[in-house]
Amino acid sequence: MAGIISEPRVRTAMVNVDRRSYVKQEATAYADAPQQIGWNITISAPHMHARALHELRDHLQPGCKVLDVGSGSGYLTAAMATMVGETGQAIGIDHVPDLVAWSVENIHRDGKGALLESGQLQLQVADGFGGLAEAAPFDCIHVGAAPVRVPPALKEQLKPGGVLLLPVGPPLDQAFVRITRSEDGASYLEDRLFGVRYVPLTSLTEQLGLRQ
Repeated sequence: MAGIISEPRVRTAMVNVDRRSYVKQEATAYADAPQQIGWNITISAPHMHARALHELRDHLQPGCKVLDVGSGSGYLTAAMATMVGETGQAIGIDHVPDLVAWSVENIHRDGKGALLESGQLQLQVADGFGGLAEAAPFDCIHVGAAPVRVPPALKEQLKPGGVLLLPVGPPLDQAFVRITRSEDGASYLEDRLFGVRYVPLTSLTEQLGLRQ
């Protein structure tokens, strides 16, 4: 992890948000591996959280507004909130109501309820494919699950100059991709960073294995 966390602000954020409060198995909370947390999803390995914060660091400055799609346990959203500071805002969205409720509990368990009370951190129920248009535009958007294709709504909700960071592709051919919106807002530059393996970004019915 030392090679990944070269930015002091990233290190501080990850140290200040205690991963143990955001997992189901506390004994392995700090293992550098993804862990099942229920609802057919995982909390990402610490090195992937570090890489995401590192890639987005220039857009996680004090005063920035950021969106975390598929916020899951709430860990990364909380880390983002600490980086954007009191004048910024980090919003996490997930489409599983019980998971969002659990993530709120995790924030309080971690002693960070004040972030929720001030609005610096928000956790909401919403469909990840649609983003959160009512709160847009965002300086950056992170997605914690892999759609087969980039959802157009997420690109459209970036500020000019903003960055979308997400895993993209089918299960056996996923890549971590950074998409930067031009300063005039008219175009997008896409960079494929490296191969990854994430849970898929799906509908609520598909994720929970429900029958319609």
